[in-house]
Amino acid sequence: MSIVHRSVPDVAASLAADGIAPVLARIYAARGIASVAELDHSLAALPDFATLLNINQAAARLAEAIVRRERVLIVADYDADGATACAVGMRGLRLMGADVEFLVPNRFEFGYGLTPEIVAVAASREPRLLVTVDNGIASVEGVAEAAARGIDVLVTDHHLPGPRLPAPAIIVNPNQPGCAFPSKNIAGVGVMFYVLCALRARLREAGVFPGGNGPNLGALLDLVALGTVADVVRLDQVNRVLVEQGLARMRAGRAQPGIASLFAVAGRDVRLATASDLGFVAGPRLNAAGRLADMSLGIRCLLAEDPAEALPLARELDQLNRERRDIEASMQEEALAEVESGQALADDDARTLCLHRPQWHQGVVGIVASRLKDRYHRPVIVFANSGDAELRGSGRSIAGFHLRDALDLVAKRAPDTVTRFGGHAYAAGLTIPLAALPRFAEMFESVAREWLPEGALRHRHESDGELACGELTPELCATLKSQVWGQGFPPPSFDGTFDVVAQRAVGEGHARLTLERGGERYAAIAFRTPETLPPRIRALYRPELKLWNGAQSIELVIETWTLP
Repeated sequence: MSIVHRSVPDVAASLAADGIAPVLARIYAARGIASVAELDHSLAALPDFATLLNINQAAARLAEAIVRRERVLIVADYDADGATACAVGMRGLRLMGADVEFLVPNRFEFGYGLTPEIVAVAASREPRLLVTVDNGIASVEGVAEAAARGIDVLVTDHHLPGPRLPAPAIIVNPNQPGCAFPSKNIAGVGVMFYVLCALRARLREAGVFPGGNGPNLGALLDLVALGTVADVVRLDQVNRVLVEQGLARMRAGRAQPGIASLFAVAGRDVRLATASDLGFVAGPRLNAAGRLADMSLGIRCLLAEDPAEALPLARELDQLNRERRDIEASMQEEALAEVESGQALADDDARTLCLHRPQWHQGVVGIVASRLKDRYHRPVIVFANSGDAELRGSGRSIAGFHLRDALDLVAKRAPDTVTRFGGHAYAAGLTIPLAALPRFAEMFESVAREWLPEGALRHRHESDGELACGELTPELCATLKSQVWGQGFPPPSFDGTFDVVAQRAVGEGHARLTLERGGERYAAIAFRTPETLPPRIRALYRPELKLWNGAQSIELVIETWTLP
C-alpha cells in the first residue's frame, strides 16, 4: 500500500489564471479538466439530443403512439438505473399524453433484458410498442419474438453492444456503432431523459401543446441524478450536469416524493443531499428491491404522487435493505474465509478471484464482488446458483482491466464456458454452466495475466497533494462538499504528515484523533483502525465541515496512513 500524488497537468496554471482558486485548479486539472467551459454545469452545457443516433426516429414512433392512442409498455431493468429510467419514462410519457404502463422482470425468474419469455408476458397486456430502458442492446432473440407477435420495439440503453444488434428495432444507445453523441458514459436513465426531450420537441413542432412549450422535463432531473450516480457511470461533463441539476431540485425542496421518502427513512434531509448520498443512501435502498424481491416496488415508490403514498413503500425498501445487509455480511464473511485460506487463489501470484458457494444469494453477489475488489485490489467475480446446473455471476474490476472485454475474450477462447454476459469496464454480469466454473476461472486468470502487470495489483491510494498552512479552511471544505464527485471524478483527498496529539477508541474499531501540523490542530476520525497509532503519521485524508451547536469546524476523515 502506498500514497501517491495524482499527476497535475500544466493546464492547472491556466485554470487558475481564469479565476479558479489554485487548490481547485489543481484538483480539476488532475481529473482531466482542460478549460473553464468544462466546469459549466448548466443545462445549456448539455449536448443537443439530435447527436444521438436514431433519436428522431424514436421520437417519431412515440409521437405516433400518442396520437393513435396505442398502448406503450416500458420494459425496465431491475437495478436503480433501470428503476429510475422507468420512472422517468412513465412520468414523462404520461405528461405528454401517452397510454403507458411498465413491466419489470423478476431477475430470479426471467434473468436480464428483453427475453422471449418476457415478450410473452408483455404480449398479454396487448402493447403496440415496447420501450426498453437500461437494457435491450443484447436482446436479439427478444426483439425478434416481439416482431413475430406484431409488436414494435424501441431500445433505449447504454450498455456496450455485442456483435449483433437486435432487429427490427429503433435503437438509441450512445455506444452503438455510428453514434456521435459526445458522452459514451451516460446512464440508461439519461438516455431515456434525452428521448423524452426529443419527443417533446417533436410534439411541440406538431402543435400538440397549444399555448405552451409542453411539460417541464426538468422536474425529472432528480430521478436522472439518482440513477446516474447509483449506476456508478463515469461522471463526465454531461453526467455532472445531470447530477448537479438534479441535486439542485432536491436541495430546493422539489424532490419527487419517492426520493424524499428514501432519504427520510434513512434519517436524512433530502434538502441537504449530495452526490454521495445518492450513491450510499437512496441508491442501496432502491436497489434492495431488485436484489431480494421485485423492483416494481421501487418503481412504485418513485412514481408515488405524495408522501402518504411514498413513505410506506420507502419503509418496505428500507427493510429489504436491512435484510440485504445481513445477507451480504454473511456472504462476505464466508468469502473472506475462503480467500484467506487460499482456496480461492490459483497460486500466490493470482491476478483474479472467482468464488462460488451454492447457498449464496444471486441478488447480492455484485455487492460482495465489489467489497472483495476493494479489499484485494484485483478483478473479482462472485457466483451463485441460478437454476439447474447454471451459475449467475457478477464481477467488479480495477483500472487497466476492462471487465466486459475480458469476458468477451474468454467467451471467444472457450465458448462452452460462458452462456451470456454483458456490462462495462468496471462491472459486468454473466451466466455460465456449473460444470464450466473451473475452466472459466482458469481462462479468466489467463486473460488477467496477459493484461495486468504485477504492479497493477499493488493498492495505491491517490492524493491531490499536500495543503499548505492556511489552505485548509471551512470555505474550501464547503466548496468541496457542494461539488459533484463520483466515478471517474473522484472526491479530493489530501495527504500530510501530522503529530498524533491525542487518540481514543470509539465504536467498533475506530479511532478519534487530535492531529497537529505546523501549529494547526484538527479533529480527525480513522475508521477501522483498532490499533494504537504511532506518534507521527503520514495520513491521506478527506476534509469535512462539521456543524455543532451552530459552530463550524473541520474534521479530517483518515482514509489510510503510513509511517512518514
